[in-house]
Amino acid sequence: MEGHMVRLALLLCITVAASASSPTCDPTKNVNPWFHVREMQTGCWTSFVMEDKAEVHILHFTPTDQKIIPLHMPNAKPMNLILTSPDVVSVFFNINADVKIYLDSNSTITPFSNEHQNNVYKQDIPTQNEDLVEWATQKFGGVTSFTTLQNLKEMSTTGTAGTTPGSRNCTLRNEDAFEKHFMEIKNEPSATSSASCSPQQQENSSDEVELHIINIPENARICNVSLRMDTKMIRVYLRGPQGTAWTILNAQYTRFASNNDVLLPSFTRGTPLHTLNSDNATEVQNKAMEIFNVTTFTSYTELRPVDSSILLVLVQKDNPTVTTTPLAQFIPTTTASNQMPLLMQLYTSPDFRSPLDPNTKVQSDKRIYAEISRHTWGVIELTIKVTSCFVYSKRSSSVVKELPFIPETCPPNSCPNSTRLSFSLDQLPEVTSTSWDLECSVKLCYSEHCADAVRVNGNLEVTQPCLQPPTPPCFDFGLPGVLGIAFGGFLIGVLLIGALWFIKIKTGYPTGLDMSSTAASLPGCPCSGAKRQPVSNNASPSENSSANASIGSTQSTPTSSMA
Repeated sequence: MEGHMVRLALLLCITVAASASSPTCDPTKNVNPWFHVREMQTGCWTSFVMEDKAEVHILHFTPTDQKIIPLHMPNAKPMNLILTSPDVVSVFFNINADVKIYLDSNSTITPFSNEHQNNVYKQDIPTQNEDLVEWATQKFGGVTSFTTLQNLKEMSTTGTAGTTPGSRNCTLRNEDAFEKHFMEIKNEPSATSSASCSPQQQENSSDEVELHIINIPENARICNVSLRMDTKMIRVYLRGPQGTAWTILNAQYTRFASNNDVLLPSFTRGTPLHTLNSDNATEVQNKAMEIFNVTTFTSYTELRPVDSSILLVLVQKDNPTVTTTPLAQFIPTTTASNQMPLLMQLYTSPDFRSPLDPNTKVQSDKRIYAEISRHTWGVIELTIKVTSCFVYSKRSSSVVKELPFIPETCPPNSCPNSTRLSFSLDQLPEVTSTSWDLECSVKLCYSEHCADAVRVNGNLEVTQPCLQPPTPPCFDFGLPGVLGIAFGGFLIGVLLIGALWFIKIKTGYPTGLDMSSTAASLPGCPCSGAKRQPVSNNASPSENSSANASIGSTQSTPTSSMA
């Protein structure tokens, strides 16, 4: 009997220890203090601005029971606002003179405004989203944002610019409209039902990293669920029926596990890490703690979606026991929710040890080195591939130039989550603009599969190089040239000497000269200036002997005189 009592006591101790080491909770329907549920809608958000600094925004109202929608926009930036709705609604405007409203000629929207009624224009506007974006792009040059508003009660502008860094092209995809800081949206609560709970022991847990469990029952609607976590390290376990797809928008802060496909933005589906067909709350909670090797968790949420795409946003709480990572260390260059968080750092040397300050001007004849890096997302290892790079002038949006680049070596041990490249700035056109936006298209690849290209941006300040005065050419004579010049000089000397010798032979002085001829050639001789008298042909016989004696000298006199 005592043996049975001992065994029973040991069994009770083990049961109590097991229950204490693996606490669970039963979910109840209440206001979820950990997650907000919203519906994901079609939209886009770009950096496009017209040449007159006016923005272009499109608002699409989905069918709703709210038939009167107020728009408070007295502090809005200059914009062209296009409104569409398949339902009959009345919109009350409170706008300024810089806001122009565009409606379809057969629009179901009835506008009301006490001021600036002449700012409402009616034109033939397409009703399909893609056609509407194309129409606006042709009319205004681009689209700053496209926003789908569901169950809207009221919307107002904040007075800030309606652009976001990144691409100028509007590509429609699922988004969270509440991210757009230039507007404030108030809508009806989501119809998605939820139940939640939290174990009591988690408050005394020494584990600093939170663990949140999200479960969609097997008989619930299959949908795509996007999650936006906090800006701190966090763990999340995701379970749903087969066909459910989970998208983690800021996975660089999140460790995750799931029995379904887990996607990163613009990336292909990943393979489920394990299987769990049971949707029982206790089994799901125990499975999550087993996977992450913990003894407790922070919250458990059970969802029954009513839409095909929903968004879960983690509620930020001030918890002193949780170590928060500063957001400034992880600010991505592409801040849109539908883009991967990438960072581009520029360098001035090929050793990638001298980071380039964004405000430092670089001479256009220099080569710039860039490193594009990413943070670790979950347990998936991704590689980065750069497809193209462009620069856009900040002074003129029409000046665009493609920059050819050269991939640089990047050892895996020194840069496991990045890629390196370099490019020359001499491709930039010689214009007055010195400020440029550098934009590179990047693909993230897992094995042989690559996601759609995303963009990462940087800033360049370029200046023209200092012009050096031209250096006079220096002639370099080799040995053949020197020998040729010497030989040519020798020939010229020989020819000159020969010419002088020839002239001397032809015009040189005779060996015998009389005194008269000598006197005639000497300067200062009194006889030299006297004119020579002509010799008479009829000389007397007595004179012939003396004349004959000097005939040689007489014949040479004209020559001497000429000389």
